[in-house]
Order: sequence, then C-alpha cells, then structure tokens
Amino acid sequence: MVTRVALRVGFAGTPGFAAAALESILAAGFAVPLVLTQPDRPRGRGMQVEASAVKRLAELHAIPVQQPATLRHDDARAAALAVPLDVLVVAAYGLILPPPVLAWPRHGCLNIHASLLPRWRGAAPIPRAIAAGDTGTGVTIMQMDAGLDTGPMIVTTPVPIAPRDTAGVLHERLAAAGATAIVEVLHRLARDGALASTPQPGVGATYAAKLDRADATIDWTMPAVEIDARIRAFDPVPGALTHWRDEAVKVWSAQPSSARAGTPPGTVFGVGAEGIDVACGEGVLRLTLVQPAGGKRMDATAFATGRALRPGMRFGASASTG
Repeated sequence: MVTRVALRVGFAGTPGFAAAALESILAAGFAVPLVLTQPDRPRGRGMQVEASAVKRLAELHAIPVQQPATLRHDDARAAALAVPLDVLVVAAYGLILPPPVLAWPRHGCLNIHASLLPRWRGAAPIPRAIAAGDTGTGVTIMQMDAGLDTGPMIVTTPVPIAPRDTAGVLHERLAAAGATAIVEVLHRLARDGALASTPQPGVGATYAAKLDRADATIDWTMPAVEIDARIRAFDPVPGALTHWRDEAVKVWSAQPSSARAGTPPGTVFGVGAEGIDVACGEGVLRLTLVQPAGGKRMDATAFATGRALRPGMRFGASASTG
C-alpha cells in the first residue's frame, strides 16, 4: 500500500519522457490533484487523434486533466490556477509558463530537463547532444524562472552517451534518471520545506533548437562520423533523410569508416552483403538499414538489389543521376 506524502504536486507534461516521471511521483505516494498536458492531436501514419502519454496515465489514476492550448491569457489558465498546489513539476510540457503560472504553486515550478545545464537549453537536448558527438549528458532538476531553461539548478544527474546510442535509447535512460531525481527532490521538499539551488554557470550555454526537416536531411559533404551521429540522433524522430533518384529514403543504421573513396560525396562506392558504402566529405559510410518512402525498414543490401544500385550512382537531396 502506498503511503501518501503531504505535498500537493501538480504535473505538466506531454510525451513518454514526462509520463515516466509522473508514474514515479504517483508510486512514491505524492498527491497529484491536477495534470496539465497538450491537447489531443492526430498522430502516426493514420493521423488518428490520440491523447498524450501523460493524459492516458493520468486518466488511469483518475487524476483531473486540463488541456489548455495556451497559458498566456487569464481565461486560459484560470481553471488551473484555481487548484491549490504546493509545487508544479514540469517535464517536456511544450507550453511556455508565464509569470502568473510560475508564481502559482507555493514552492514554484520544478523542471526536469534532459541535459546538464547550461548545455543544451531548449526543446531538443537529446538529439542535439548525440548529433554534436557528446560523450555524456544528464538530467537537471531546476527551479523555473521566466527564461528558457535558465533557472537555478537543484540537482544534476550525469548520464553517459554510449558510442552507438540512438536518441530513442538515450531517451529511455534519461527518462528513468529524471523520474528518480524528481522523486528524491520532492521528498527533500516535503521533509525540509525548501530546496537549496545553485545558479547556472555563466559560460557553456548552448541552445537545442527544435528539429526540422532541414536538420534531418543528410549532407553527404560532412564527415562520415558526423553523418553517423546525426543518423543516431534522429532515430526514432524524424529519421535521417536522403534521396535515391526521386525517392525519399530514411537511413536508420550505418557504420562509418575512415576509408577514402576518392569519389564525390554521396556517390555509391560499393554494394555488398554488408550494406551500401557511400562516399562522404571525409571517409565512407556503410548504410545497413534503410526505409523507402511509404515502405518498411529493410536491409540496405535488399534496397540496393531491388533498385539495381551500382558503384558510381549517387545519393542526395536532388539525386537523379545513375
């Protein structure tokens, strides 16, 4: 039986990363009188309207859910602010919290951020860390202020990035680390009635901008190791994209090497049982798992066989040679 902790914890979050934290908060016995999450939206190939992972979990525990499209206006946030809270935990919510919301709970708002701040402030810290070749990242629990991930830090939890990690794999480890850290912080708040924090360093800040299609498009003039990092960074979303002739192709797995192809970037250097070797700005990238538009993931060798790929042909955003 779960022992209830005398602390009213509101929760604001949307995807699976946030749901992991909410589940741990509930399992630890904290009372959660309100959950805020993004409105239901079309998702997946069928574009069926679906509730967020946080909403589904909240409904499973019979927790009241509110889904305002914005919190910028008094009428949009009035229903939420009518619920008394001691603290609001925020994790990948997706809406900006204006000053009236930040001032709403008695102990303010705590954010679970998937990086070691001040590195990778912003919306996409996990893929940006992998794409940059970072060997480590972590989770920061911070006291929110009006800036973008600029508030004072309460606790940091380092998490290593393994050489072949994808964003999906790293996401799970960071979600677990964040869930553990926030429960420890909430227990400390319930025990002490306050939380010590440390201002973020004045140097070392970087910005993790939201991913767009341009980020996902493979630039074959980059070194093979950097393209490989971006392929892993954009797995599972949005997927690293290139083109074969006029066909869009996502690349899900590859292996870089320092071999020198001596051909223009994007040129097929070799096709064999282990994949498709493609010349890069530096080195060669062996594609091993790809997905043609509208199709399923498949071995790169099978893709090459079905399209009669041969050395000298080229991949690229406007590839039409062959």
